[in-house]
Amino acid sequence: MIDQKILTLLNAPTRQERIANLKEVLKTAEFPPMVDQYINNHIHTTYSFSPYSPTAAVYAARAEGLCTAGIVDHDSIAGAPEFLEAAALVGIPATVGMECRASMDGTLLEGRRTNNPDQVGVSYMTIQGVPHDKIDDLNQWFAPYRAARDVRNRKMIDKINDLLPGISLDYDRDVLPLSQHADGGGVTERHLMYALALAMVKQNGKGQSMVDYLQSIGLSLSDKQKAQMLDTEYPFYEYDLLGLLKSAFVPKIYIDATDECPNIRDVVKLAKDVGAVPCYAYLGDVGDSVTGDKKAQKFEDDYLDDVFTCLKDIGMPAVTYMPTRNTQQQLERLRKLCDDNGIFQVSGEDINTPRQSFVIRAMENPMFSNLIDATWRLIDYETGKRPMDLY
Repeated sequence: MIDQKILTLLNAPTRQERIANLKEVLKTAEFPPMVDQYINNHIHTTYSFSPYSPTAAVYAARAEGLCTAGIVDHDSIAGAPEFLEAAALVGIPATVGMECRASMDGTLLEGRRTNNPDQVGVSYMTIQGVPHDKIDDLNQWFAPYRAARDVRNRKMIDKINDLLPGISLDYDRDVLPLSQHADGGGVTERHLMYALALAMVKQNGKGQSMVDYLQSIGLSLSDKQKAQMLDTEYPFYEYDLLGLLKSAFVPKIYIDATDECPNIRDVVKLAKDVGAVPCYAYLGDVGDSVTGDKKAQKFEDDYLDDVFTCLKDIGMPAVTYMPTRNTQQQLERLRKLCDDNGIFQVSGEDINTPRQSFVIRAMENPMFSNLIDATWRLIDYETGKRPMDLY
């Protein structure tokens, strides 16, 4: 996490202020050398959910020694112009992408769980390597789907209010101001949980009183979670509470996404039409979580061969995955299927909390050198320097 004073400056209310503040900060900033292996193509910003504006995310990535950084927000790519402007000022190459959910209706995976913990028949995917002159087109295409998500979000806020006496959240008053909704940003379940976390702190305070309250509403806290709730000095206390609520409370209020999820074939066509790279996001079954932050759950591993058959059928040319999040056995199987099916591999690990490092240590392993090469190909692809014949 970067210095709090710098973060506050780079999270100023408007893009113009953030960029102006970055220019001032850079006058005295000292960065470590860039490390060739340190890439991350999946950095969330305040245009979905994150403690970092696009400007702050770029600065933080460079401060940790990344040699490239990539923006990926949910249902939105509106933060990309700012990200690119900040990257040019900092002197770090950048990739541009976005993340969305897509309906698998009409495919081999219809009605089956793939990479979505909350819902079957809906898959997460990314659109990578977006040409810079197509950013606005892509964001406009997703505008109706963001609007549809707003409708579902409001219904989930109603469910929160019904479940928790004393909590009275209003979507327009309490949720939207936490987002970049007015500037084309997305609003996710994390925004709802963050608004709830803020309301809970206001109602109950921090420390033991919060522990007692959470237990009173039926939430079971691990020793780690209890320690976080007792740490009243942590400047991002509500982010820790958000993380707890996301795993324990979202299932209680979740409503299946329907109208906000375009069909997978339409998203693949869209990506190709704008000259970008559509990617299926592999998650893989979670047993004993490699990173310790995922609950045990079955995803697509039992029928991963069917997943690749589906990808070939719908014309999906690439897969993105997170090397730190899977076992060696899962990674070897996935990478072999990619190679056998001529599927391009992209990497990135989502950054959306203040406790996360931007550095993916797994990238120090030589086996992932192809993912480093892929990042540079994406950068060239975006700027038209060197085409990729993926489809």
